[in-house]
Amino acid sequence: MSNWTGVLELDMENRQGRTVAKNVYYKGAFKVMRPIYHNNGNIPCYYLLNPGGGFLDGDSYRMNITLEEAAALTLTTQSSTKVYKTPNEQVYQEANFHLKKDSYLEYIPDALIAYEHARYFQLNTIHMEEGATLLYSDILTPGWSPKEIQFSYDMLRLKTEIYLENELVAFDHIKLEPDTQQMTGLGFMEGYTHLGSFIVVGEKTDSALLDRLYETIQVCEGDFSFGLSQLTVPGFTIRIMANYTQVIEQIITACHHVISEEWYQTKPSFLRKY
Repeated sequence: MSNWTGVLELDMENRQGRTVAKNVYYKGAFKVMRPIYHNNGNIPCYYLLNPGGGFLDGDSYRMNITLEEAAALTLTTQSSTKVYKTPNEQVYQEANFHLKKDSYLEYIPDALIAYEHARYFQLNTIHMEEGATLLYSDILTPGWSPKEIQFSYDMLRLKTEIYLENELVAFDHIKLEPDTQQMTGLGFMEGYTHLGSFIVVGEKTDSALLDRLYETIQVCEGDFSFGLSQLTVPGFTIRIMANYTQVIEQIITACHHVISEEWYQTKPSFLRKY
């Protein structure tokens, strides 16, 4: 694809214990804010921006993120990602991540909101080297409909491929298509409207961490259902269904806090803008 609506390239490197940008390039309707080093730390946080305010019919976006050896990065969005009506062509977003040895990436965007007759396809490809750590989340939210229909979007499709030393170790594929699926039925949304995922790959993962995460989620407030699955490599996935974005956010945040405390004896920065 040559005519991208927006393109972003971000290369990070470790300079004497502090991660800084080696290369920042963006074009079209895709930008990043200046980095913020929360709590005067050594890990930059970049906020992704969409100057147009949302994704429109036929929009296409490409993001390439590279973390050099021992570099660390927090990546999030300035606000929720809004996908509007796409009568002719779906919105497409492609993200490629390259995490080199001992690097660390937190990719924690705000929710994706799909409005009436929206079609959206997202492809994440993540290449990791030995010792790299990944924390990635996403939340899918149905947007307001003039007819007050719960699932008024046409299609949401998210595909994530994770490679460790060039070997495919995790494959996650979500496809929600209300016109062809019984969305409220067993095996789909089961009475809920919002879907969240949290994928973590890190060598420090062990059974004790998974037990603590399970216990942490069980005491979270709100009406939700969840599942926690261990990967074939050190890591896990958590899937959450609820009726409110805030319920899923609090669960992901609680798990994020547990991981930061267990692995690094720190607390993650508050990323939300409200």
